[in-house]
Amino acid sequence: MARTAKKKMDMDDLPALRDALLEATLPHIAFDGWSVAALRHGATDIDLPPDAVERAFPGGAADAVAHFIAHADRQMLDALDRLDLPSMKVRERIATAIRVRLEQAADHKEAVRKALAFTALPQHAGLALKSLYRTVDAIWYAAGDTATDYNFYTKRALLAGVYSSTLLYWLEDKSEGHEASWNFLDRRIANVMSIPKLTGKLRGVASKLPNPFLLFKGPKGARRGPFRPAA
Repeated sequence: MARTAKKKMDMDDLPALRDALLEATLPHIAFDGWSVAALRHGATDIDLPPDAVERAFPGGAADAVAHFIAHADRQMLDALDRLDLPSMKVRERIATAIRVRLEQAADHKEAVRKALAFTALPQHAGLALKSLYRTVDAIWYAAGDTATDYNFYTKRALLAGVYSSTLLYWLEDKSEGHEASWNFLDRRIANVMSIPKLTGKLRGVASKLPNPFLLFKGPKGARRGPFRPAA
């Protein structure tokens, strides 16, 4: 019987290489954390050459974590494209997006937990902020946000709090189907939606302060149009 030849990975196709190496590495994160060692184990599992890790993620584990988060954002957006979000209320769109984002990561909770610990280190503060911004920005675009004034950043700051607290709750949630997490998420969104006077005051105060999310603003102001995190 003829042997089936294994398809060789195109080392010049960096997006495909990064995705393949990431998928192969995830099972090793629980044991080796986000590290070059885990990436090398993943490369070995799919018969990649020794230099594949450095080619795919020249910044090592930090690059791999950034790609892990961006990859999850892309998967979330792809899933949301198949749903009828326009028929939902805005709060339902936000809740659906966060739920999809976390449900897709359910098989890799430990990788998410260790990524959170990795980005919590002081030297990775920039990566943590940028990644959080990209995720909440993706959710708002999927929800149909059209804000172009300072409200653009206020919405993302508020959602960052909702998403981050729900993520932490979800990581420790042992309930059937993570039902407790979805109830927690609904309560957090309800809390935010019920304080319009407070959000108005926050906008007034925040407009006088530097906004860290402005670090990721495009050169011509608030970025518009379909959002897809870079591979």
